Amino acid sequence: MKKVFALVDCNNFYVSCERLFRPALNGQPVVVLSNNDGCVIARSNEAKALGIPMGEPYFKIKAFARRQNIHVFSSNYALYGDLSARVMAVLHQMEAEMEVYSIDEAFLSLPVTRNWNRLSYAAELRERIRKYVGIPVSIGIGPSKTLAKIAGRVAKKEGRYQGVFDLADSSQMDDVLRQTEVNDVWGIGRRFTEKLGRQGIHNALELKKANEAWIRKHLTVVGARIVMELNGISCLPLEKAPASKKSIVTSRSFGQPVTTLSDLREAVISFASRAAVKLREQNLEAGALHLFVATNRFGDPAASYFNGQTVPLPHPTSDTPMLISTALRCLQSLYKAGYRYQKAGVILSALSPQGYKQQSLFAPTTEENKPLMTALDRINDKWGQDTIRYGLTGTHKLWGMRQSYKSPAYTSSWQELPLVKASLV
Repeated sequence: MKKVFALVDCNNFYVSCERLFRPALNGQPVVVLSNNDGCVIARSNEAKALGIPMGEPYFKIKAFARRQNIHVFSSNYALYGDLSARVMAVLHQMEAEMEVYSIDEAFLSLPVTRNWNRLSYAAELRERIRKYVGIPVSIGIGPSKTLAKIAGRVAKKEGRYQGVFDLADSSQMDDVLRQTEVNDVWGIGRRFTEKLGRQGIHNALELKKANEAWIRKHLTVVGARIVMELNGISCLPLEKAPASKKSIVTSRSFGQPVTTLSDLREAVISFASRAAVKLREQNLEAGALHLFVATNRFGDPAASYFNGQTVPLPHPTSDTPMLISTALRCLQSLYKAGYRYQKAGVILSALSPQGYKQQSLFAPTTEENKPLMTALDRINDKWGQDTIRYGLTGTHKLWGMRQSYKSPAYTSSWQELPLVKASLV
């Protein structure tokens, strides 16, 4: 065993972010809703104990939430993203070899050559994150990323371990795997679970001991890799750099149906502008743009409409005006009056690194806009998203996302910073 992996997982992350600035919510049932206040996407332990399922549509539990005094929040991604970055910064200070796996999870690689107590180190790391950021985390340790994931589940669910559990060199390995249902193993989805169940494989220990040839035949190389990981053979190294993206998507369901071309134009311009910013943040340029518009897919089939159009760009670009004008040309051909549009999106593809493009004598140039784009990005980076934006995005945004229960942007907006009041006694 050359490496030991640790998974750092923020506990009920979105809920923890909301509680950080409202300590009175500790011990209270809390749920966070998805875009447009649609479904439950995060629950406190108290809300879980009340039987609220993940993914439950909010309208189904609204009356129940009111009766049970459940605190409800709209998703506040600016707050969650900022606190996530702070957690990852603390991890990076303590352990250089890390992989940011998601907004609330990161893998660390811990060399076994160090003469240390892993549990003490993990406890110190956990305490540092609590002290510097205020977010509670659980840490699972194992000889592979899959086993670290399983250890993380134990650390989170079993209070006696105080948020840290080590499966590396553990005599408890088989007991833990026996108590882990096969569908809770990282990488085992519904289809694999059904196949394994028909073979009498219902927990991680049975999967660990499964016939290698059968696994490779029926679960392909993906399943074989999972079995090796369960046996302590690391097959999944840290991904220290994000994989190259094949596309950038900016899409959203509207807070209320949009019926006019002018409102739809505002939404499309906003999406194209945001997609352009994402390109520049990643030093990429796009060679093609796809726009789609859609009505509510659960509505009356006779009143439904979905259409999209892909347009190649004259040359790879991250220029906001060019992307806006291209998206608007697509919209002009896609829009049909009389429909209640519920969603639209811009997808940029044929991505390439900035500067790597074949020049054309006839294509319009966007080089003169580069200083403008740079200035725009710097101002918005410093003062907040959309501090400066294109006027065509509108001011009222009837199409904007519904967020009836949104908390303030405590850490990313000057206007919404928490206030501290002091008095002399």
